[in-house]
Amino acid sequence: MSKNHKTKVIPFDQVIAALLDNSKPFSPTHLHRFSDLTVENLNDLKTAWSKIEKERKASLMKDLEDLNNHDTLVCFDGISQMAIDDPDPRVRACSITLLWECDDDRLAPKFIEIMQHDPDEVVRATAASTLGMFVYLGELEEIPGKLLKKIETVLLEIINNPAESNLVRRRVFEALGYSSREEVPALIEKAYHMEDEQWQASALFAMGRSVDNRWEKYILESLDSQDEIQFEAVRAAGELELESARERLLEMLKNEDEELDDDLRDAAIWSLTKIGGEDVRDVIEKMIDETDDEEELEFLQNALDNLEFTEGAELFGMVDLEANTEKEGLDFVLDLDAKDEDEDDDPDSLLGPGPSNN
Repeated sequence: MSKNHKTKVIPFDQVIAALLDNSKPFSPTHLHRFSDLTVENLNDLKTAWSKIEKERKASLMKDLEDLNNHDTLVCFDGISQMAIDDPDPRVRACSITLLWECDDDRLAPKFIEIMQHDPDEVVRATAASTLGMFVYLGELEEIPGKLLKKIETVLLEIINNPAESNLVRRRVFEALGYSSREEVPALIEKAYHMEDEQWQASALFAMGRSVDNRWEKYILESLDSQDEIQFEAVRAAGELELESARERLLEMLKNEDEELDDDLRDAAIWSLTKIGGEDVRDVIEKMIDETDDEEELEFLQNALDNLEFTEGAELFGMVDLEANTEKEGLDFVLDLDAKDEDEDDDPDSLLGPGPSNN
């Protein structure tokens, strides 16, 4: 069922029958039926799951992942939690990815177990990436501190384990980007100065998650790098809202001689919408006027919406600052008035308190 218009709801038993029918392709129109499954529907799916052909299950989970990336109204937590122990690593990896936005902290121990023991490298790496979301929630104090400490401890153990693959260790490292643990900045610094470009890119990724402007110099110098390092530097500049990166990002978009691939171009646009400021709106509006590609137009409209959100937040911050300044000024005046009233009783009152005995 499309989020834009209503269609007749297909009975779930027919959806399962279609999954089991290998003589026909599985229709994409059925995919929305896996969102927000009822207990009854989920039980029926569990019963049929082992009978579904292996490639069909893998294709289904990949299609659900793609749909989830483009439709914010779907939720595939039910099928994902069911399929997370499937024998096929492709199904397990997709299941974990689909649970990225599920903030149920009861899942964290499961992801830790998978990261430590799953036989497939990609599945372990995917679990490590998803644990980053719980580190983020922990920094916001939205999960118990004890659980956050356990997650961070396990992540640090794995990143320091040379027997683990580089892919898994890099995903662990990126997950720790959200962490305020004292060990993390030194790890980021070390990774950035490694000769391995993948580790350098992961370091920039972690910098973007750190909410720490100490990395500004490294990010700015990496904007003129190549490939993955440049891409992650562009994203990190947006995540940290580095105003010092605005001119270089605008130059990337304006310079016709600088050929950007679509991903880098989109990352530069989106980072600029997070930074905001002079010329950003003009550049995006010009792009909107010049494109006739519907998909690109949708992206640019979303970018413009994000820029408006950024500008609104900045304006709100300025108004709030002005209000606080006015209030502090008023408090100061009232405080002086109060002191004036007390002067008759204590001629030394305006001198303030004497030295502390502590």
